[in-house]
Amino acid sequence: MNVTMQKTDAVSARLTVNVEENDYKDTVVKKLKEIGRTHQIPGFRKGHVAIADLHRRFGADVTSDVINHDVFEAVMKYIDDNKLNVLGQPVPVEVKALDFKKEKDFTFEYDMALAPELDVKIDKDEHIPYYTIEVTDEMVDEQDKAFRKRFGAQVPGEEFEDDALVKGAIEQLDENGNVIEGEGAIQVTNGIVAPMYFKSDDQKDLFKGAKVGDKITFNPWMTCNGDPTEMSSMLQVDKAKVADLHNDFRFTISEIIVVRPAELNQEFFDQVFGKDKVSDEAGYRNAIREMIAGELKQNSEMVFRMSARKYFLEKYGSMELPAAILKKWLIMRNEGLNDSNIDEEYGRMEPDLKWQLVKENIAQKLEVKIEESDLIDMAKGIAARQFAQYGMTNIDDETLTNYAKNILADKNYRPRLVEQCGDFKLFQSIENGVTLDCETVSLDKFKEIASTI
Repeated sequence: MNVTMQKTDAVSARLTVNVEENDYKDTVVKKLKEIGRTHQIPGFRKGHVAIADLHRRFGADVTSDVINHDVFEAVMKYIDDNKLNVLGQPVPVEVKALDFKKEKDFTFEYDMALAPELDVKIDKDEHIPYYTIEVTDEMVDEQDKAFRKRFGAQVPGEEFEDDALVKGAIEQLDENGNVIEGEGAIQVTNGIVAPMYFKSDDQKDLFKGAKVGDKITFNPWMTCNGDPTEMSSMLQVDKAKVADLHNDFRFTISEIIVVRPAELNQEFFDQVFGKDKVSDEAGYRNAIREMIAGELKQNSEMVFRMSARKYFLEKYGSMELPAAILKKWLIMRNEGLNDSNIDEEYGRMEPDLKWQLVKENIAQKLEVKIEESDLIDMAKGIAARQFAQYGMTNIDDETLTNYAKNILADKNYRPRLVEQCGDFKLFQSIENGVTLDCETVSLDKFKEIASTI
């Protein structure tokens, strides 16, 4: 089997594969004999079928399969041996049925889309903007308020507050506003509601200024837009009973539970940031400031990635691509694509393809490599953010490491993490390799900048 290549332009080439009968006939005979040994063929005992009969029954299909397999292997080996950077896969110039009665030798041709040669420049002469979001005192105050509320105490209150829980008896009313009694009436002795989560502001407002002993007429359906799960939980009955329940109810308040913010003391500091990490208010506020800065840095990194992509595509995005071959390849592998819609689809994917080629060139230049330790560190970061969502901000390193290993053990999730890690290391290397034009901006200005990239 002979494979040759001829370049048709800078980014396209045609492979020609010449196949002679001697290239495949031995393999065909071997496959046919295997069929004879392993298959029960009507009229013959297993393992006693003459090769001529096997040829007559299965020869065409087996020969076709063997040739297609061997040609594909030869093409891929040629690409690998010659270190060709092929986009997609080789596309057959012509797809035709093989007529083994007329021919024994065959010629196959494939068009290949070759990646353009790039030489991306990465040094300190390249300037890319990097925007840091200013952490304001207002941001620190807001986070402090959230922490003190989260770690605060729930205590009995005299009057309803916006974030209070209300306990008491809940009784179903008829259309005249009278309590329904008897079998089938819904009456909850120890009910509890959280007006802060009501979906109706009008229903929330009914509890404003309420005190212990007050009676409030409200509508459970309106508090949750008729959600059966929420209604059944509030009224302590089966979902089926509240499926079409629009009655008003009377709530007789027996207790109001309000939240009192935690005091700024060592116990509170330890709860938020870990034991002895913070010892006074100044250190506490500084720790909050650093925490917010760390969270906002993710936004800065995201915008830097957008800026870097835009910078390099503007500089190198005029590269020539083998569009015609790539379009044929896309149609070949996607049932929903055809000659009428391929131009639109290709137009959408071309910028991403160009960026992928630029990324690969940059990664090669900067010798970006992904180690297992890099994946562990990234998975630990994901784990830490997941714990933080539940207010757990001081998880020890051993717990984070074990959690990270569990994340990486997921075979479906691991490839995505590898890709994320690759992008992280790539842009980290770009940051170190170019000159960053750093600027600290307000959150509003940052949003404005992000919207224009």
